[in-house]
Amino acid sequence: MSSKLLITKKLRGDDGYRVFSVRLKTDTLERINSLAEDTGRTRNELIGLLLDFALEHSEVVGES
Repeated sequence: MSSKLLITKKLRGDDGYRVFSVRLKTDTLERINSLAEDTGRTRNELIGLLLDFALEHSEVVGES
């Protein structure tokens, strides 16, 4: 039996999420901050919810 604690490395993003940066207008960020404060949710959680909603309700139109 080993007397060491064996810890495996956690692979980045193995929780199904990826980190990336986004540029937002100041007004948009302020609206997200206000919504976060009103709902008790984090900005990250709200942005994910808002993006999921937008993707579900988006349609590509025009010539391809």
